Amino acid sequence: MKISALLSLVPLVAALPGSRIGTTKTKDVNAPFGVTAARSGSPIHFLPLTASGSHFFLGGKSSTYCPSEVVPGCAGRTNDTIIYGQSALDVVVPGGQSIYVAPSGALSFTTPHSGYIPAGSSQGPFVYTPGASGNPLGTWTYSGQGASGFMACPVPASNSGSAAARRAAAAAPPTWQVYAAQQNATVPTGNVTDCLGFDALAVGMNVTSNSLAWEYI
Repeated sequence: MKISALLSLVPLVAALPGSRIGTTKTKDVNAPFGVTAARSGSPIHFLPLTASGSHFFLGGKSSTYCPSEVVPGCAGRTNDTIIYGQSALDVVVPGGQSIYVAPSGALSFTTPHSGYIPAGSSQGPFVYTPGASGNPLGTWTYSGQGASGFMACPVPASNSGSAAARRAAAAAPPTWQVYAAQQNATVPTGNVTDCLGFDALAVGMNVTSNSLAWEYI
């Protein structure tokens, strides 16, 4: 989708849950931002990027943790997935959490208190381009290892559990895991043609340190 076509989406993106458009520093390439997928006519259109289990997904909920016994105000911290510095999660936990592409092609993030990144992974380049003046919509891209941005790949429902649980899973919308758009990615279904490429719309955020996620898990 071309940037010119994205302009018509501004009101819709602004209305999405979690899209708290920032009023300051939104034109700074290192400012915090949230991501929403854009692929018209597809099941992933306007799904938010969420961080969970060391990976990224479209839709669902982010997984965060805050040690309430030592950190006051944990209940007030966001569950939105917020990125800053182009390639890190915006967190409070000491050491931070970096974003990288695993050898499988999966968009991933480091675990709290650890900077470990598997051998063969790629740390970029990730590029955040803020929206032009008067437009809150920018883009987030990845071009490492010959990739052309991102793609969302369906995660098949588990065959384990009761028959009722399997029927419920089959009726639920598919879970979409985010990968670098690479033909050699190792995706959940085993077939890259099952994946959908998308534009990562980046919306500048204005969140104080007191409301940032402590850490993503």
